[in-house]
Amino acid sequence: MISSRTTSNPRNRTRSSRTSSALVLLIVAAAALAPFPAFAQSCPEPLNSARRLVLVTSESLKATTGAARMFERASPQDTWQPVGPAEPVVLGGKGMAWGLGFHQFAVEQEPKKAEGDDRTPAGAYRIGKSFGFEASPQPGYIPIKDDTVCVDDVTSPAYNTITSRRIVGRKVHGEHMRGVPRYRHGLVVDYPTDAKARGGSCIFIHIQRSPTSPTAGCVALPEARVVALQEFSAPGAVLVTLPQDALGRLSGCLPALADGQ
Repeated sequence: MISSRTTSNPRNRTRSSRTSSALVLLIVAAAALAPFPAFAQSCPEPLNSARRLVLVTSESLKATTGAARMFERASPQDTWQPVGPAEPVVLGGKGMAWGLGFHQFAVEQEPKKAEGDDRTPAGAYRIGKSFGFEASPQPGYIPIKDDTVCVDDVTSPAYNTITSRRIVGRKVHGEHMRGVPRYRHGLVVDYPTDAKARGGSCIFIHIQRSPTSPTAGCVALPEARVVALQEFSAPGAVLVTLPQDALGRLSGCLPALADGQ
């Protein structure tokens, strides 16, 4: 029995196929050219959602000094705006090393942060609570008392925390914070805790001993600037520490630096 439907022309089928393929290519091309919103970038947290930023850069991973710049933006989709000029900072005695959560950014033989290595962790970390010798109305402020210690003992459950000697006991190794004048004013950097990997502990922003005296792994500034940072960071801020030649590894996530530093 012969079908009553009209037999299609092979040439028509070929033209139709070509037209469909062209439409698909146009759709793909349009999607590729469409502008992506800022939040769609693969920026690491907490940088991706940050609205206040303290960006510390140095000439290299080995440098013990650098520059700090403050930025803010109304939302994660907006452009970073500078807040004041660049200021000199002091870093770890052996410079920087890639911190926990940012090891994947290391290339070749670049160092990774370890307990006691005198290196400031490179990466992006939230700035936590302020602390100091004097009382403060800031929410969550940590008063440094006579028995306050920061535990750097990898065998202790209190590793990488500020606590009291009375709680952890005398056998646990920790820094006696009241005995360090540079802790008159400071801020905790919320650096991840990994005692098993000896990933590093007690990372702070604190007062510098001098413009050229390195730290044990913290970021140090003049006292007045630390106090200003306490105010700036009170609503929440992120610290990014990077050597200049690694800024491109977070391309699109950081503000552009006009002077290249």
